[in-house]
Amino acid sequence: MSRCATLLLLSGVALASLAPASVQGQQTRGLRGTTPAYVAQQPAPPPATAAPDASREPAALIQNQTSVISRTAPPRASRPVQGRNVRGVTQRQFRAPQATVTGLPPPSEPALPRRRSVAEEDPYAALGIRLGNVTLRPSVTNSIGHDTNPQRISGANRKGSGFSRHEGELEVQSDWNVHELKGRLRGGYSEFFRDKDASRPDAEGNLDLRLDASRDTRILLESRLRLDTQRPGSPDLNASVTGRPLTYQYGASAGVTHDINRLQMTLRGSVDRSDFEDAQLSSGARLSQRDRNQTQYGVRARLGYELTPGIRPFIQGEADTRQFDESADSAGFRRSSNGLTGRVGSTFEISRQLSGEASVGYQDRGYDDTRLKNLRGIVGDAAILWTPTPLTTVTLRGASELGDTTIAGSSGTTARRATLEIAHGLRRNLTVTGFSTFGRTEYDGQGLREDFSTIGARLEYKLTRTFSVRASFTHERLNSTAQGSDYTANVAQVGLRVQF
Repeated sequence: MSRCATLLLLSGVALASLAPASVQGQQTRGLRGTTPAYVAQQPAPPPATAAPDASREPAALIQNQTSVISRTAPPRASRPVQGRNVRGVTQRQFRAPQATVTGLPPPSEPALPRRRSVAEEDPYAALGIRLGNVTLRPSVTNSIGHDTNPQRISGANRKGSGFSRHEGELEVQSDWNVHELKGRLRGGYSEFFRDKDASRPDAEGNLDLRLDASRDTRILLESRLRLDTQRPGSPDLNASVTGRPLTYQYGASAGVTHDINRLQMTLRGSVDRSDFEDAQLSSGARLSQRDRNQTQYGVRARLGYELTPGIRPFIQGEADTRQFDESADSAGFRRSSNGLTGRVGSTFEISRQLSGEASVGYQDRGYDDTRLKNLRGIVGDAAILWTPTPLTTVTLRGASELGDTTIAGSSGTTARRATLEIAHGLRRNLTVTGFSTFGRTEYDGQGLREDFSTIGARLEYKLTRTFSVRASFTHERLNSTAQGSDYTANVAQVGLRVQF
């Protein structure tokens, strides 16, 4: 019994000495890296089922027990983590399993809204030159053509001539948050090859500034000019002249507009100047026209009410005085006068296709010379823009006004004119325009009347934003009750326009 007890004791010691070594190895691996769950849950080695032979030595018994334990352990190759090779461990082995939800799209960042492209109204329009927040659009046009009656005279003395025309234009438009500056200046010169006396300049322009003092109050500043010439057969040139005397008209205005809800009030003052160049007579002498030079001062008040967002009727009153530089003209009449004018009208925008302004009124003008009776008559203005289709534009303008004259015994003139213009775009860069003008001027107290009419067409072909070709034909006709004043003229020209 003592020998058997000794053998059992030695076997327990061997097992005890082997167990701590196995546990120690697992703890060492746990310090270097976390052991996967399936490795930690491996079953423990089963205990020995057979008793060792008592005849064997203790060393042999220990070796036998070690081999039994090695056979029951899992193979070394199946272990993903080795205590001596930590570099083979990946982060995926340490990450806890993640719960996944099926049936949903993968998360993504919200897409930014796409910016809608804005269609350009006119792809051939000039880009202009930017100076801060002001855009300048200069252009130059050079043309050649033929005029059948450069001097606009009647009879067999007229002769046609070829000509060259040079024209420059400048448009100004501001891009400010408040206030506005806009304007247009055009000047040209026509040079006739066969009739040098018919060569003449012409120009016109305006520059307007609006200052927004407050939300409901605006200050309006305006300036204007016009350069023109007189035809030799004009009734105010009571002698045979050569060449075309120049006339200058220029002025400025200042006003204020205030809105009270739908009520709009405007007060405006103006100063205008007219100068006439002396004429060259056929005999070589000079005909003075200083008695026609004058300055006009005026004040105007307008009261309008907005019935709807597109219709604003108004009433307007105006008072003016015309002061001539010479107290009396060449015939001895004192031409200075005072006038009173009343109008009713409306601005309207019925739709995007129809807009404009129209007014009609009555004017009474009294003269310093009691021999001249008061000049009275209907006055009015109209400007209507109609766009029946995106490719067609119809413009109608009309005016009726009372003017001055130097004809002896006549108080003044009553002038009425109307212009119709129809423009149609055959293509985006090809536009054809037809126009017609009719005007009548009556000289009070003289029975003198002149009817002036024009009809013609223009063609513009835009090559690029910079270059375009222009061509035009115009037929002019004047019928007058004065003997030898009728004339006709046909003008044709073609040119190249350069804009920036």
